[in-house]
Amino acid sequence: MVNLEWIQDPGWQYLRLTDDVALKEQAMRKFDNKTHCWVPDPAEGFIIADISIVEGNNYTLTLPNGETRKVNKDETQEINPAKYEKTEDMANLTFLNEASVLHNLRQRYYGMMIYTYSGLFLVFINPYKMLPIYTDSVANMYVNRRRSEVPPHLFAVSDLAYRNMMGEKENQSMLITGESGAGKTENTKKVISYFARIGGAPKEQKSKKSVRFSDQIVLFAVILFYPFKTPQYILFLKQ
Repeated sequence: MVNLEWIQDPGWQYLRLTDDVALKEQAMRKFDNKTHCWVPDPAEGFIIADISIVEGNNYTLTLPNGETRKVNKDETQEINPAKYEKTEDMANLTFLNEASVLHNLRQRYYGMMIYTYSGLFLVFINPYKMLPIYTDSVANMYVNRRRSEVPPHLFAVSDLAYRNMMGEKENQSMLITGESGAGKTENTKKVISYFARIGGAPKEQKSKKSVRFSDQIVLFAVILFYPFKTPQYILFLKQ
């Protein structure tokens, strides 16, 4: 059950769809996974086509612009059921193909839900604008929470790394990588600030010299450069 305070938070709409909105969007979907398929397109990458005629492994497709195209079944990719629209973890997709991954990321980005899981990985798409998803109230949602309990977010991955370090007494690392302008630097800053928040002393203990952030966690940031000058940020958490 989702906390009511979370839903009322200004940042929640950029983190997860409410159940009623999700069901409404699924019902409004104009294509079906049994009668439509993905087909390559030079402009869009992939487009949805109506399967008009099936002749063995050959399809006659009706494209969105009304044109028809004959293709082999192997040239198409299957569409996922409507319940997977804007799914938070693409590892759950029935058909995990390139077209479905791109479609899911695109649809979530249209709704400004910029974080999406792909199994153990977290995918981020730069919105190029500030969103209210890094506030103290949002950070509090992720403290000591399992990944399945909260929407995809950098804070969820950060909290898991911190808890693993403290619980298993093992050093942890996080890799933040992407193209230039993807948002690596800003996300690295958010990770460090989250660690400082949860690893620092409680407010009532801040006046005591015996409890300091540096006593609990040491954070190292290393920048590696590829031949094409694209940096990666590797964060090491060490007790």
